[in-house]
Amino acid sequence: MAEVLLFHHAQGLTSGVLAFADELRQAGHTVHTPDVYNGRTFESLDDGLAYAREIGFGELLERGVRAADGLPSELVYAGFSLGVMPAQKLAQTRSGARGALLLESCAPTSEFGSSWPADLPVQIHGMDADPFFAEEGGDIDSARALVESAEHAELFLYPGDHHLFTDSSLSSYDAEAAALLRKRVLDFLTTR
Repeated sequence: MAEVLLFHHAQGLTSGVLAFADELRQAGHTVHTPDVYNGRTFESLDDGLAYAREIGFGELLERGVRAADGLPSELVYAGFSLGVMPAQKLAQTRSGARGALLLESCAPTSEFGSSWPADLPVQIHGMDADPFFAEEGGDIDSARALVESAEHAELFLYPGDHHLFTDSSLSSYDAEAAALLRKRVLDFLTTR
């Protein structure tokens, strides 16, 4: 079974993020869910992003990286949207990574000063009309570039225009797409 470090999105460590983590735990995986917002959650994505800007994206990234301190190096790094930043950085730069799950976001690999590790498996998930993920020149282009450059990379696109479609506590939740994503994530984790 895998050990996963799972980072929340811009609205915070919501009950939907915790429910997702619990589903992974029920399948036998160990899941750590650090709270880089120190207990704060937000009703809207705009409010969560405003808080992230107030703290600073660099500071949030470093909080996420520090969350790995004291954990084994053999982790699968996962993140929802804003949480992809520390997950992707750790996957690319911390030795021993077992895999990465980039949910609803993907940064250029150059953002973290290195290319994607050749033998590191990664799944990237997003909605095909999500304005945050699929906008031309945005995350989807970074995701496609990563898939082209990596040996073990998959990009899964789901029909729809919702951001944070995986969080069951939000109005953007898409039960059908989220169920398929969970199945793919669980299949990925069984081999890590």
